[in-house]
Amino acid sequence: MRAAPARRLTFLPLLAVVFFNVSGGPYGVEDAVSAFGPGLCLLLLALTPLLVAWPFALAMGEMGAALPAEGGYVAWVRRAFGPFWGFQVGWWSWVNSFVDVAVYPALFADYLRFWRPEMSTLERSVLALAFVWALTAVNLAGVRITGWGAVALAVGALAPIAMLTVAAAARAQAAPWSPFAASAQGPAGGWWSGIGVGVAVMMWNYSGWDTPSTVLGETHRPETSYPRALGWALPLIAIGNIVPVAAALSAGGDWRSWQTGYWPVVAAGVGGAGLAHAVVAGALLASAGLFLSLVLTNSRLPFALALVGQLPRWLAATHPLTGVPWAAVLVSSACYSLFALASFKDLIVLNVWLYSLTLLLELAAFVALRYREPALPRPWRVGGGAPGLWLTAALPSAAALIAMATAGWKNTAAGVAAALTGPAFWWCQRKRGS
Repeated sequence: MRAAPARRLTFLPLLAVVFFNVSGGPYGVEDAVSAFGPGLCLLLLALTPLLVAWPFALAMGEMGAALPAEGGYVAWVRRAFGPFWGFQVGWWSWVNSFVDVAVYPALFADYLRFWRPEMSTLERSVLALAFVWALTAVNLAGVRITGWGAVALAVGALAPIAMLTVAAAARAQAAPWSPFAASAQGPAGGWWSGIGVGVAVMMWNYSGWDTPSTVLGETHRPETSYPRALGWALPLIAIGNIVPVAAALSAGGDWRSWQTGYWPVVAAGVGGAGLAHAVVAGALLASAGLFLSLVLTNSRLPFALALVGQLPRWLAATHPLTGVPWAAVLVSSACYSLFALASFKDLIVLNVWLYSLTLLLELAAFVALRYREPALPRPWRVGGGAPGLWLTAALPSAAALIAMATAGWKNTAAGVAAALTGPAFWWCQRKRGS
């Protein structure tokens, strides 16, 4: 599906979509502070974009510039390894999105507890479902409306964090990196006991550089816009994570108390109740921007697979006026509704395990296409020759393997079971077709 020019994403909306597909601000990073300790958390927040996010973004930028195809990385893997693996990466990513995208209704409800701590389980469920379907309706209105909605939500989400950062820096009284690790002052086991959650949160806050590629068929000049959006988003996201955390830790307080939804508590301590309420509002807007943008990009996965006959053809249906693949959007949101009621922390760890599988396959396609199709036009490419190519692929691959290894046996078992649904569905489809 090549959208008409009037329906396509331009650079600024695409940048907002990339921002929300990768991070959405420091909301949700709080668990890493208490899991690792202030110093180690800040070090990882600085190293992860350099050693993991940057090389992965470089690889995705080259692929998007060379092959700005509908479905993005699904098309790239299909071209590199054939239809079976193209289906697997698309299927795994879509199944993974049931967990990934469902995080944000849960995060939305968790932040609302600041205003309504007595919220019941039923109220939380109703709020999560209302959140899902209100933002699904925005997606159905068209890609341009969704993109500019993401721009507005990004401004609203980051403004309170900027105010909190200034207020916290003005009250600085301690080195933000002290103590370095949780074990320095924490209980026995310290940061080792929380390494699975900590690594998962780090990966989660810097993952998703590939996901916006699924809307390249609906983007204006995708071969240049996508690499440029990745290049702008990386420093913005890194600064947006590191600086607020450092400022908040420098203002004092008990770093062991940091947990999901803790930013309003920090805000109340450095700026009073008004700033705390503003940060809660910012977190809610960030959750909305994340969900809005991820529905946009992940709903294109079943659409892209249906276009080539690997999922039922009705999933490729598009609206004649907006060009939106409405069937894929509705089915995806129905799945997100079912997964929106789990624990935020548990969802993150499982999400990283599943996402790592697709990351490894996409990086393998990046290397394979460079060697198999050296003459393929690449308007933008990773430099450094063979060493640059292999280093770009190896660093994020190593981080993905570490995240998978520290996820715990329950999440590993769940990840393997989810991955096996791909070959099983492929086999059932082939048997049915024969």
